[in-house]
Amino acid sequence: MIETPLTRDAGIEIPLICGAMYPCSNPELIAAVSGAGGLGIIQPISMMYVHKHDLRDGIRLIRSLTDKPIGFNALVEQSSKVYEERMRRWVDVALEEGVRFFVTALGNPRWVVEAVHAVGGVVYHDVTERKWADKAIEHGVDGLICVNARAGGHAGQRPAERLYGELADLGLPLICAGGIGDEQAFVDAIGVGYAGCQLGTRFIATAECRAHADYKQAIVDAEADDIVLTERISGVPVAVIETEYVRRVGTQAGPITGRMLRHPKLKHYARMLFSLRSIWQLRKASLEGGGYRDYWQAGRSVGGIHDVEPAGDIVRRFGAALDASGRAAGA
Repeated sequence: MIETPLTRDAGIEIPLICGAMYPCSNPELIAAVSGAGGLGIIQPISMMYVHKHDLRDGIRLIRSLTDKPIGFNALVEQSSKVYEERMRRWVDVALEEGVRFFVTALGNPRWVVEAVHAVGGVVYHDVTERKWADKAIEHGVDGLICVNARAGGHAGQRPAERLYGELADLGLPLICAGGIGDEQAFVDAIGVGYAGCQLGTRFIATAECRAHADYKQAIVDAEADDIVLTERISGVPVAVIETEYVRRVGTQAGPITGRMLRHPKLKHYARMLFSLRSIWQLRKASLEGGGYRDYWQAGRSVGGIHDVEPAGDIVRRFGAALDASGRAAGA
C-alpha cells in the first residue's frame, strides 16, 4: 500500500480514518474499520451513554475483535471543571489500554498532547481555518484534521483544496475531513497533497453501524444538494439531511435564542441549553428512526454513497483504488 505520514503515525495500512461520531460510533464499527487496515476512532460519550459500555470494557471489546490500531476522540472544550476532569480520566483509561492515536477538538489540546507524548503517542487536532491551526501547533499537536465545507456535523467554511493551500506550509500532516463518499474522492484528496482522509457519513451507511435503517437509507437516497446547515441543534451551523421535519421547523435559531447566541455573555449558556436538548434528539432520531425523523447529521459526501455495505469492504476498496492510482502515477 501507499505510505503517508498518517499511516506512519497511526501504524495503519490505508490512510483512512473513521471519524468519531455521536451517537454512531459503536465498538463493532470501530473494530471493522481498523481490522480492514484503516483507523477507527472511539467517541467516549457514544461508547458509554449510547452503546452502554464501560469505557475500559468497550476498548477491550474492540481489542477482542481486532488487534489493529485504534484511536480516541478527546473533546477538550472547557465547558466545566466536571467535564474536563471526566475527559482526563477517559484519556488516562485509553492510554492504559494501549491507545496511541488521539484526535482532539474544540479547545486547547496541550494537556492531551503532554499525556500522549509521554508514552510515545501522537495527537491530531480538528481545525477549520489557519488561526486555529496556528494555535494547535503552539500546543504541540502532530497533525491536523482539516474540516472543510462538505463535512457533516459542525462543518467548516472552506473547500478542501483551499483549506489545504491555507495550511500546507505548516509542515504537519493534513487530513481531509468532508466530502469523501467514494473512492475517486478519496484518491483525489490524496492527490491534492493530503496525508489521509477522515470519513463519517460513509461509515454510518454500513452493516456494522448501529444507526437505524431509516437513517442509513436516508443517506443512500440523499444527494449533495439535500444537505443543509441548521442552527437549531447546537446554536452553530450543523450539516443535516433536509427532511420534511427540517423544512417545517426551519434552520434558523428562534428570535430569543438567536439574540442569546449573539450576546457575548449569554452565548455560552445558550449553546449549553442547545447541546443538552440536541444530545437527546440526535440519539433518538439516529437510533430509533421510523416516526422520529428530527435531525440526521450527514455531509455532502452523500452524493457518492449508493449502498449500505460492510465497513471493511469500503476500507479495502478505497485502499485498492489508492494503490492502483499510485502504480499508474509511477508508470
